[in-house]
Amino acid sequence: MNQRDRSVIAFILAVIAVLVSIDLVNDSTEGVTFSHVLVEGSIAAAALFGVFYLLKGSVALKHRLEKEITDFTDFKKEAELWKTESRKYLDGLSKAIDQQLSKWKLTAAEKEVAFLLLKGMSLKEIAEIRNTAEKTARVQSMAIYAKAGLAGRSELSAFFLEDLLVPPAVANSTAEKS
Repeated sequence: MNQRDRSVIAFILAVIAVLVSIDLVNDSTEGVTFSHVLVEGSIAAAALFGVFYLLKGSVALKHRLEKEITDFTDFKKEAELWKTESRKYLDGLSKAIDQQLSKWKLTAAEKEVAFLLLKGMSLKEIAEIRNTAEKTARVQSMAIYAKAGLAGRSELSAFFLEDLLVPPAVANSTAEKS
């Protein structure tokens, strides 16, 4: 239920509580039975309870939303900080990859395809980005693998990323020494 629905229902319940209360005042001057007053009083109380329950839920929802916004903002700041701090390493990695691609004597187009392959893009996505046919992207990727002496995309990725990932045993022993 959204905030507008909650507000409409709370308003209707408030109107019911007010109307029943007015009726109770009129009934008390007319001398109606106690059971009649009790029933109408219960209706007014239930309507008021509904109003407060809906308003309480709205306030709780608002607080949760504010907390989520704060958490998201903190997460976004943390991500930006990580991105800024790691930029120099990423730039260095990009340069190192480019140097290796040059050693393999890849053309500029093949280098571009190689970087897109390393980013995990499909041949169809690469073709769309480069405004070429998917078949062209496939041929260029096969040329990259041949010039590099690699069997395919996974070996291309592993060539550059294998040393970046520390095996769990090494990571655990490094953490224990700290």
